[in-house]
Amino acid sequence: MIKYFYIKEGRVLRLKDSIQKENYKIMVVDDEQGIIDSLSIFLNKYEITGFTNPLDAIEALKKEHFDLLLLDFLMMPLHGDQVVEEIRKFNTELYILLLTGHKDLAPPLETIKRLDIQGYCEKSDKFDQLLLLIESGLKSVEQMKTIKEVNSKLEIAYSDLADAYRGIVESLRLAVDAKDSYTKNHSDRVAYYSVLIGKKLGLSDEDLHTLHDGALFHDIGKIGIPDAILRKPGKLTDEEYDDIKNHPSIGAKIITPAKIFTNIIPIVKHHHERFDGKGYPSSLAGKDIPLLSRIVCVADSFDAMTSDRSYRPRFTLYKALEELENCKGIQFDPDVVDAFILAIKENMGQIEEDLSIDLLQRKTDNIVSLF
Repeated sequence: MIKYFYIKEGRVLRLKDSIQKENYKIMVVDDEQGIIDSLSIFLNKYEITGFTNPLDAIEALKKEHFDLLLLDFLMMPLHGDQVVEEIRKFNTELYILLLTGHKDLAPPLETIKRLDIQGYCEKSDKFDQLLLLIESGLKSVEQMKTIKEVNSKLEIAYSDLADAYRGIVESLRLAVDAKDSYTKNHSDRVAYYSVLIGKKLGLSDEDLHTLHDGALFHDIGKIGIPDAILRKPGKLTDEEYDDIKNHPSIGAKIITPAKIFTNIIPIVKHHHERFDGKGYPSSLAGKDIPLLSRIVCVADSFDAMTSDRSYRPRFTLYKALEELENCKGIQFDPDVVDAFILAIKENMGQIEEDLSIDLLQRKTDNIVSLF
């Protein structure tokens, strides 16, 4: 428990703790001193610095590094979104969680996306949800720290850096697959299906290489999502689903520091956009969605449907293809779906041999001609 802390000029300063702190620095900005005091006690395993004046907080961020910012929305003289607007002028990487006392007064989703605010949480007497968001955020921060450290150490030897960095991200990718036995080898299959579509669409060898790598690492951001959410057998709550929807943005942040992954950032970030504009994280629509992202979206959805999940058995091949067909122009690019269905028909035997799977589920299904 905290032994001593005091307040000076709106800033909470810790003097001595009786527990060993984790090596993370969190800034709390709230015009209610009681909120800062409560969070300082609740988050006592981290190094907490609090401000009641957002202008002082902005100046402190210019001079000092913080891993995460907890920011109240309704404050004077600046609201939370205005504070973030100022921060993003000099710091685009800071992980920011917005706190709101009234859910209906939260900033619009467009503002949250534009300012790259990682999430927001409604204030309450219980901090469980906030703690979950903080721990998820710090996981992401830690991964980015690790990757940046490796990047700086190997900067003098780019070829070695490329190999080392790819190896780290590959380990993270395998760690994501290992989080859930139901999605084992998912990213490998998505990469395979994506290249199959790309070839049918006549993509160049360079684009196919980019497509393969982007598909392979498309879910890397799930390393920052709590296991309890990823493995939950039942329906997710709205808050849990909001956490899941953060993984494309988290993934993009993880791979951004390395030049070798520049080309795949759009794939990782936008593979959950929908053709009708109702996807995430950027609500892109139609041809505004990068082509390679549209391809991975179809491949990802197909593999999800034809794989067993904790909450449902896998679809038959015919049901999965029918679902793709029904969602053309809504969730999926019609041209990409058409190319994939044609590629499946033409390469059925080779696909099953390469992936060691039985798409037709011959032991349980009557075989109906695809042609």
